[in-house]
Amino acid sequence: MEPTAYAKRMSIVVPCYKTERYLPACLDSLMAQTLEDIEVICVNDGSPDGCLDIMRSYESRYADRIVVVDRENGGLMNARWSGIDVARGTYVGFVDSDDHVERTFAEKLYYAINSSNASMATCGFRRVDLDTGRELSREMCVARTPFLIEDDPGRIIEVNPAVWNKVYRMETIRAMHRPSQAPAILEDLVTDLLYYLAAERSGKTRPYVFVPRPLVNYMVRPDSMINTIEADQIESIRRTLVEVRALYVEEGASRHLLEALDTLAFVHLGISMSFRLSYDGNVDLASTMDETTGFLDESFPLWRTSPYVEAGYAMRHGTSYRRIHVACLAWKAHLMPALLSGYRLAIERTGRDIKW
Repeated sequence: MEPTAYAKRMSIVVPCYKTERYLPACLDSLMAQTLEDIEVICVNDGSPDGCLDIMRSYESRYADRIVVVDRENGGLMNARWSGIDVARGTYVGFVDSDDHVERTFAEKLYYAINSSNASMATCGFRRVDLDTGRELSREMCVARTPFLIEDDPGRIIEVNPAVWNKVYRMETIRAMHRPSQAPAILEDLVTDLLYYLAAERSGKTRPYVFVPRPLVNYMVRPDSMINTIEADQIESIRRTLVEVRALYVEEGASRHLLEALDTLAFVHLGISMSFRLSYDGNVDLASTMDETTGFLDESFPLWRTSPYVEAGYAMRHGTSYRRIHVACLAWKAHLMPALLSGYRLAIERTGRDIKW
């Protein structure tokens, strides 16, 4: 039975900043959704272009389905919170304003989470070259069995760290801790980690389910394959993830859940950040990775001995864990720069946005 405390089946929050070129296609795709009784909350995050005018135009045409929130610029995570605060849906999802979704995006995710009384539903997506329309890859499209965090916390590692291909329970997302300062990068990872904690704290055992169909078209901009990152951005996400881990400890998270969290810290602060930095010729990657190792050892100490980086777990749970296992071995053997060099070469030679 559906909860009756909410006026809509689902709310979809769309934060907008400097995306006037792409926003109409995004909103058109949301207005074409097959699921009835939804609302789309457009948050203008102080965008200096024509985003607000476009939102107001759609609001006037679809007054029963679009809500506009206009706020000063405060960053992506805070813009999403502004949408959550006014949302009226039983469930909530997010769509980036430069992407667009399939007509059944809301319907498939809604029925997945609602029929299973699940905590979260995750769908597949396409990565699409923005200029050519060429499909670069499909992800999260392989069938996965539902899981309970209580039974196997390591399964959260295989869930892609994004919010735009998921739907969440509204009462859980509103019960989440809000970080003292939003990070400059990896906001989605932080949101998902805080959601897992809030779901566990609720005391209700609910599964995490999957819809292995590409319902989101994630548009890759021309420069997305060559990633650069600033030192202050890395510092901001480190600070926030340390805060998240402290909350996990304070809330009494199990050792296995902490091991999963520390593994994710290695994957994102170690593998992902090192990959981005590897494109910067001014960075001494080896010394930077040594510094990162020290930080991980101090702040996320279970990453080295986590069962989720071991060969046995990788063999039982598939490709993504095997990659992490190999990366962990390479990292500990100080071979990661060579591995990343080969990874970059594969991307450049194939012209495909190969994701780790």
